[in-house]
Amino acid sequence: MLDTVLHAALETWLVTARMAGWLLAGFMLAGLLSVFISPAWLERHLGGRGMGPVFKAALFGVPLPLCSCGVIPVAASLRAHGASRAATTGFLLSTPQTGVDSIFITFTMLGPLFAVFRPVAALVTGLLGGALVQVLDPHRGDEAEAALRPAGRVERPQGLLNKLKAAFDYGTVTLPGDIARALVVGVVIAGVLGAVIPEDFLARYLGGGPLSIALMMVVGIPIYVCATASVPLAASFIFLGASPGAALAFLIAGPATNAATVTTVSRVLGRRTALIYLLTVAVSAFGGGLLLDWLVPRAAAAVPQLAHGGHHHEMVAWIDHLWALLLVAVLVRSRIVAARRSASCGCEGGTCAAGKDAPMSLESEHLEIAVGGMNCSHCSGSVQRAVSGLEGVTACRVDLEGGKAFVDGEGLDRAAIADAIEALGFTADRGGDPA
Repeated sequence: MLDTVLHAALETWLVTARMAGWLLAGFMLAGLLSVFISPAWLERHLGGRGMGPVFKAALFGVPLPLCSCGVIPVAASLRAHGASRAATTGFLLSTPQTGVDSIFITFTMLGPLFAVFRPVAALVTGLLGGALVQVLDPHRGDEAEAALRPAGRVERPQGLLNKLKAAFDYGTVTLPGDIARALVVGVVIAGVLGAVIPEDFLARYLGGGPLSIALMMVVGIPIYVCATASVPLAASFIFLGASPGAALAFLIAGPATNAATVTTVSRVLGRRTALIYLLTVAVSAFGGGLLLDWLVPRAAAAVPQLAHGGHHHEMVAWIDHLWALLLVAVLVRSRIVAARRSASCGCEGGTCAAGKDAPMSLESEHLEIAVGGMNCSHCSGSVQRAVSGLEGVTACRVDLEGGKAFVDGEGLDRAAIADAIEALGFTADRGGDPA
């Protein structure tokens, strides 16, 4: 028993060491993207009709480090600022499948062919979904349009030094804090599977073919898994005998969908668009898996270096262990800082919008509203900004871990606050009275 535990711990550490350096590089690049690519710039390029905005939306979404829940508020804001229904759908489909951090970790754990194929598959998925919406659901949905609201103005840092500081904070605190728990779970599962299950054990069940790809697609659709944390799981599936195509089907379907995402897409963009969304994910996962299984042996025969992929027993260099220690330190620090910020205020970036220091009158009201569906700082930040912009609100803080929004102000309208939260794709408790 002790030997098994030690073996699992060793495998977990080796998985961490192999991906740490690339993951840290992805974090920093994601931080730069978060600061130097503004939502206003995206909104300006995604308006209008035709396939041009759809292509831009799908392309812009590929490198952005947003999960399937965090992409909803951003997409809602894009839609509210003029992005077409088709472009919004393309953005919703391509963005959560991948990101700069997950591309880097895909390269080191699954090999260069997979690292190229995965973002291309995300782009194609976005283009396909956007095109289908444009053809099959071209009309504006007035009811859905009314549900969309801008998420509030985002204060962006000014000056190069402040932007670099903000990028560093996002890359070492915000993004790692968002995915730390899921990433640790994924790495531990990968290590345990590598230690206790024989290599190629699943080959007879998931070795390849349409049935295995369809099975992995069905497994991935309803669950919540982020693009980065899903990579160690996919690597484990391949190690245990699953084909690359079956693993890809999981990597497409898992990050792109979950129950909350589908429900939100249905309410914000309409049922027909939601059905198109699900159909596109299924077709892309299944078709992409078949294509990758067909391509892998041919590409490996032509360019042997492309056959390189992850292997649990592959030894790592001493520098990789140093990167792993640094990654662990970053993840631990991100959770500590996030908890400290939440305790001090509970809002994104550690500050409360709309009057943190504003004097509160004796008639000030306080509301505590349970919010469901928040999984990352993008979610809590969107809720905080949307509520802070409402009439009568003087301060709003959002507890991501506790799933609550605390609102201060005068003449607060609980229904209006709940509407603003639900317009972003989350659920809000409408019961209770002002404190």
